[in-house]
Amino acid sequence: MDRFEAMSVYVRVVEAGSLSAAARAIPMSLTSVSRHIAALEDQFGAQLLRRTTRNLAMTDEGRILYDRAKSILGEVDELGSALSAGRGRLSGRLRIAAPNLLGRLLIAPLLPRFLAMHPDVAVDLMLVDRVVNIVEEGLHLAVRVGRLPDSSLVARKLDDIEMMVCAAPSYLARRGTPRRPDDLRRHDCLVFSDAAGPVDWRFQSGATRTRVSVTGRLWMNSLDALVSAALEGAGIVRAPAWQVAAHIDAGRLQPVLDKFAPPATPVHVLFERTKLASPKIRTFVDYLVDQWGRV
Repeated sequence: MDRFEAMSVYVRVVEAGSLSAAARAIPMSLTSVSRHIAALEDQFGAQLLRRTTRNLAMTDEGRILYDRAKSILGEVDELGSALSAGRGRLSGRLRIAAPNLLGRLLIAPLLPRFLAMHPDVAVDLMLVDRVVNIVEEGLHLAVRVGRLPDSSLVARKLDDIEMMVCAAPSYLARRGTPRRPDDLRRHDCLVFSDAAGPVDWRFQSGATRTRVSVTGRLWMNSLDALVSAALEGAGIVRAPAWQVAAHIDAGRLQPVLDKFAPPATPVHVLFERTKLASPKIRTFVDYLVDQWGRV
């Protein structure tokens, strides 16, 4: 058994969700995929996957193997990139995560030119409105909005984003316009966060900073969807200026509490320090910093 190939097949099976889907994606016969999984289970003396008629699930041992195998395959990919860079040519796959709307509007348009510049590089862009774990999810880079906690990750700043609080004129006509941040406690706020529950909206007037704990009637983990709800008059939303600017210019949304606007929110691209030397990662980060905001 080629253990490296078997691990690669195993990772593809887990990520595809079934043996047949992995067989089509590789491509490889279903029989060969099954043999690779069986060989790994024999090699390690443990069941790796539980198969039912409906789904596929990893055992505890299977999860350990998946995490380690993905790390090993990633290191081999990085080695290939480093060797290719020594010949003046980048290669390999870049796995990137970014918030949904920001990724679609500001990052995705930059990718075709980067791919044209580096024809041996492939890019996976995952758009998710949650905080991703770069290490656990096998990512090379993540773009994150907001202040960063202490971390071993390397961060390079891309921009500062102004956050705006706004609502549809129909909502404000029905419920009134908040004059101070504390007024939000009596309004229907549209809450964005990684998990349901109250969140703090920050405000500032001069040197005075204020936090208001918002527990709205509608919570989502998608800013796109929350802005759509605000447009329908469902409540007050807090969103990046670039996301709502066109709606405000057209009169579909109206800013509120703008004299209490907090300092702009930073946007960073994050990556592991151990991957700092990866030529394709370093090159893409430099490209992203250089091109940001030009689309």
